[in-house]
Amino acid sequence: MRQELSLHGIHVPLITPFAAGGDIAADALEALAHEVLDAGAAGIVALGTTAEAATLDEAERDLVTEVCARVCRERGAPLTVGAGASGTRAAEASLARLARWPEVRAALVTAPSFVRAGAAGVLAHFARLAEVSPVPLIVYHIPYRTGQPLDAAALRALGSLAGVAGVKYAAGGIDQDTVALLGELPDGFDVLAGDDALVSPLLALGAAGGILASAHLETARFVELAAAWRAGEAERARALGHALARLSAAAFSEPNPVVIKGVLHAQGRIPTPDVRLPLLPASPDAVTAALKELTESRKSPEWAIRG
Repeated sequence: MRQELSLHGIHVPLITPFAAGGDIAADALEALAHEVLDAGAAGIVALGTTAEAATLDEAERDLVTEVCARVCRERGAPLTVGAGASGTRAAEASLARLARWPEVRAALVTAPSFVRAGAAGVLAHFARLAEVSPVPLIVYHIPYRTGQPLDAAALRALGSLAGVAGVKYAAGGIDQDTVALLGELPDGFDVLAGDDALVSPLLALGAAGGILASAHLETARFVELAAAWRAGEAERARALGHALARLSAAAFSEPNPVVIKGVLHAQGRIPTPDVRLPLLPASPDAVTAALKELTESRKSPEWAIRG
């Protein structure tokens, strides 16, 4: 396994832009990767949920990974790639492919979806994957998609495995398990916020950073938010957090990433707002509302607060 990594900061899970003919717009993807890194992102994530990875074929997934790897090689930035499967053998094969790209520093892997293996089965699954993966694993805890809840004790057990570097925490809320997990983390195990609207309170509780789709739209401000909490500048962090939570709510008003793609297209940053079925393009009203929130938030006095 490659060297350990730091997960601190804001990592942007890149969308997959499509050209008018339906193919991947590789140039636009490369430009987006550079843009978010220019704005201070700590790293990028390829082939996450936001990338519509489930709709890409193997050659397309390889193309996305290659483009992102090239950017990270040029920029010296860490690349995380979504991998895994509901079956452990298939997940092993998915992870093994990542050895082709030395720029890949971690794999983002969900708990097995649909099978509901239970906490013990999930632990055994990740223990096996950690043994064979060429890179450290980030557990993607998103029970409202996988159907597999995991409490703080289960997540700590996963975090104690050699080869598991952290968790993208997208539990859909903040509850006692959240507080318990962040109050007692295994050594070398970081929590990254995964619910965009909740990144500020999770950072306040001790999260190391976030993997945030909304950071496409305001990368520098999300980076500033993480830095403010890290520096103990609570007043500035709270103000930024509230403004960014409103932006995130607008960006997620329809299934991710349709609104984000609509905004990026309106900004001229990607050639089309297209998504692939079963997703449908964002409604004009949702895109307009997100653009309005983006504009209004930048006018807000909260945006101007500095420590």
